Amino acid sequence: MKGTSPIRLIFAVCLAIATATAAMAGVRNGSGTEILLQVFHWNSSRNQTPWYSVLAQQAPTIGKDGFTLAWLPPAWTDSSSWIDSQAQTSGGGEGYFWSSFDKNSRYGSDQQLKQAVLALNNAGVKVVYDVVPNHMNDKAVYSMFPRGSNEWRQDCAQCDEGDAFMDGSADLNTASARVFDTFKKEFINLRDNYGAQGLRFDFVRGYAPETVDRWMNAFGNLKFCVGENWKGPNEYPPGDWRHNASWQDVLKDWSDRSHCTVFDFALKERMQNGSLAEWRHGLNGNPDPAWRAIAVTFVDNHDTGYSPGAYGGQHHWALPDPLVNLAYAYILSSPGTPTVYWPHMYDWQRDQLIRQLIKLRKGAGIRADSPIRFNTAYSGLVATTSGMSGTLVIALKSDLQQLPQGMGTPTLSWDNGDIRIWSTAVEPAALNVNVHCDNANPQSGERVYAVGSSLEFGAWDPQHAIALTLNNNRWSATVEVPGQQRLEWKCIVRGQTPAAVYWQAGANNVFTSGAVSDTVGRF
Repeated sequence: MKGTSPIRLIFAVCLAIATATAAMAGVRNGSGTEILLQVFHWNSSRNQTPWYSVLAQQAPTIGKDGFTLAWLPPAWTDSSSWIDSQAQTSGGGEGYFWSSFDKNSRYGSDQQLKQAVLALNNAGVKVVYDVVPNHMNDKAVYSMFPRGSNEWRQDCAQCDEGDAFMDGSADLNTASARVFDTFKKEFINLRDNYGAQGLRFDFVRGYAPETVDRWMNAFGNLKFCVGENWKGPNEYPPGDWRHNASWQDVLKDWSDRSHCTVFDFALKERMQNGSLAEWRHGLNGNPDPAWRAIAVTFVDNHDTGYSPGAYGGQHHWALPDPLVNLAYAYILSSPGTPTVYWPHMYDWQRDQLIRQLIKLRKGAGIRADSPIRFNTAYSGLVATTSGMSGTLVIALKSDLQQLPQGMGTPTLSWDNGDIRIWSTAVEPAALNVNVHCDNANPQSGERVYAVGSSLEFGAWDPQHAIALTLNNNRWSATVEVPGQQRLEWKCIVRGQTPAAVYWQAGANNVFTSGAVSDTVGRF
């Protein structure tokens, strides 16, 4: 600080405090433009070549492919092993039933871990460690925490901050000052000696989100963090407000209290159980940018999906194979922090599609909180994501055929056109305009619509026109459209099918979005 004036020094201190305060108040989602690769699967710890050596060798490719974050498995020693031949499952050694903080694990040695981290960093990829503070191997010869001192759930069940893992016998009481401090020191050790730039918190239903926030305050408020809050609303007890809440509400509550991102299980649930059009109900499709910013989207992971090797891994909630490409096309062209699963990228030949999607995402400058609009007049899923340097229009299994002027052919077309993405120029911020049709006289079984030149108005295709609602003898709707665009449209009347259409006579109705709040057509 030699030669620094007192005013500049005060300014620098104030700026540092403001930055730290902003980080604590917001969500720790890195730069907001991160793309996360889960660099392991359920059977990676049983790979013939030590997995850390595989990562070190693959690191230059990972960086070149556009990933900015690498989610590593738990680095701690795990000597557990089990096989359930009847259920066709096996495991042990993955790090989720660990016994000590020693870094010599079934993924490789301490030195091999450091070499993998260095290789990833040299490729421009930051490391996020999976950490498991809720449970450990309570039957290991070596134990860090003695029984009978309220450091285990079974010693003080009322002290524990969350749900039990399995029968609870292996649960640690993170509310214990000694347990908390032990993990805090280890997280700092991962940061200072093993290159950690972020943490992925396993099984966060087992401990308080405020505890995660306290750990991150020590680890670094500008670092990345994400929680695995895999707990549906119906799993909360009656009387708890979350029991009748939405998946989104439950996830947002956890994020608000931890100030970390959270895996978008709201989207995962819709991918598993809903139609393509319902994927818009994921956390990353929320109208509020603060909700989109916390979403870490994914298709599958080591728990939910299949893995190479014995029994195909866990596959507790695997997405059906015909939907996997569609799901990657969606999460990589929409808000949130997208996560790619290693086997999909490097084992099962989906890499060509994923590389193109990452390139489109980065070219458009899409952020975790980027604006997104959905057009439900089309079949499948049609969405427009506005990035910092471009716009992506995506159509998945859609009947979107008649395109607005200027869209042309798709930048990417995949799976016989089931996936189509257009890359267009930067759009001004979207805004609402009120559309009205007067003097309409629809017959029984008919309805009044607005159809026009933009994608939102159906690109002059009556089948995808905007349905209007009658109110005080006027047919109206509010439509979200890009700002500063000259749009043309007309009123039409049609029945259940658009085969017979009665059009408004005369010239097109014309308006410029942003210049007016209402536009009127008349029969």
